[in-house]
Formats: sequence, C-alpha cells, structure tokens
Amino acid sequence: MRIGIFELREPLPVLQHPHAIAVLRPWIDAGNVGTLTITHLESLLIAQELGKIARPGMFYDFTRYRPVSRYRDGNREVIIPNTVITYTIQENGHDFVFLKMLEPQMFGELYTSSVVLLLKKLNIERYCLLGSMYDMVPHTRPLLISGGATNEKAKEQLEKVGLSSSNYEGPTTICTLISQELLKAGIETMTMLVRLPQYTELEEDYMGQVRLLEVLSSIYGIPVGDAIIHRAEKQLKEINTAVNRSRRVKEVVAQLETFYDTQLIAKREEKMPPLSPGVEDFLKEMEKRFKQG
Repeated sequence: MRIGIFELREPLPVLQHPHAIAVLRPWIDAGNVGTLTITHLESLLIAQELGKIARPGMFYDFTRYRPVSRYRDGNREVIIPNTVITYTIQENGHDFVFLKMLEPQMFGELYTSSVVLLLKKLNIERYCLLGSMYDMVPHTRPLLISGGATNEKAKEQLEKVGLSSSNYEGPTTICTLISQELLKAGIETMTMLVRLPQYTELEEDYMGQVRLLEVLSSIYGIPVGDAIIHRAEKQLKEINTAVNRSRRVKEVVAQLETFYDTQLIAKREEKMPPLSPGVEDFLKEMEKRFKQG
C-alpha cells in the first residue's frame, strides 16, 4: 500500500490509541542518543517493520548518506539509507509506531507532508520527537532535558521529570513542519531533547540514552533495563578518568558545575550566571570543532 512516499506492508495493523515515537537523524541526534533509544524500544517491545520510503533516492544524496555493503549467509547485501517505520501492539496501554527518520536533502516539503499523512492514516494520538544536542552542562550532574508538549496532561508529566521549556530561535530542519501540521490536525505533539556535555564527543552516548529512557519510563512505564544502566555507568567512569588527566578540562567542569547548580536560583531571579572568559573560550573552541567535524 502506498501512502504518500511510503510503501507499507498490508494489511495495516489495527492500533489501539497509538503514540508515535520519532528520531530525526542526523539533526538533533548528537551521540546517537535518539537512535539508541528507539532501537532499544524496538527490541524490547518486539517491533515489526511497517514500511519505508518507496524511492529513497528522491530524497537522499547517497554520496552523503552512504549505502552499506554487508555479507549475510554468504551473499552480499546493500543496505540503502532510508526512513523506516515500525510498530508494536501492546496488551495494555498505548500501541506504538516508531519512526527512524533520515533528514531529507531534497523534496523536504513532500517528505514532511507524507509523514503527516501517514500518521493521520494510522490514527496517531501523540507524536513524540526524541533527540539530543550539545550544551554547556557538566557530565557530573543529571543531564537536562528541554522541549515541551501541546497537551496539558503531557506538560504536567514532563514538568514532574524536570523537563525545561525551550526558547530556541535559529536554524532548524524542514521536518519541524511535521509537528506544526500535526497540531493543526488535532494530534498532540511532544519534544524531548537531552542536553549533552559539549566537551565530550561520543559516538554513542549511553548516559544520554538512559536519561531519555528514564523520562519515557515515567510516562509509559517502560523499564530502562539494568544492562543499559550499567553500560552508562561504565561510560561515566571512563569520562571521569579522561577528565582527570587534563587540569584545564577539570577546571571547566568545576565551573560548569557551579553554573548548573545556580541555574534554578538564577531563573527565579530572571538572570543567568555568567561564564568565565576561560570557559567561554574553551566551549567556543569545542563548538567550532564539532561544526567542522
């Protein structure tokens, strides 16, 4: 079955009060936190593939998103980059649709309108976008999550887990239109972006993954899993070891801890504590390196 640009397997599943959980790569997926989180949920909840873009070459430059060649059972298989949709049916509560979205480089309006059309067809009640970004936060404190929700009950859920509202203005992705169009269609939207230490550069940030899973667990009752927690704890120890080898980084972390600890008081007084020139210079260097990478 074709819905917009997507080719779906038939028959379509009958979903009960479904919620869609999405990640958008590579935008707002620093440390692959959103991808790690959704991949874990798919495995835990035994998700099945529902569909993908019928002609991904219309939307993706394959010299940027490279196809991957693999051997399976003695045969070569080429995996083409794509947006993949999966789903899972639960005995109790909400069913889930998972969207691993790859940001389009062409025909962005068609891409976003097709995602909206698909979610409307599946009678999605809530669209939740997960992600991560680098920020001026220390790794020694609970990772902050920013974002928001359009439903009052969902807002209360997010406030209970310490989510702060975002007032970001600046460059964004065409896929932001998905949330806008869903809201017009009466579908609830939610965004959760975990803020990662800017002085780290991890290919897979397990601490960020655990933080997102903790929030999802509080909302949906999905267990985080001991193995994932232990992996994050091991990563934290490795970061501590690396930080302790550099006096300059240790100084930066100490100042970021002070900045972090005074944020709540500063917000109540409607002012933010300033960073020292040394910390600002260091973070500017790190931000420049991340952009170049």
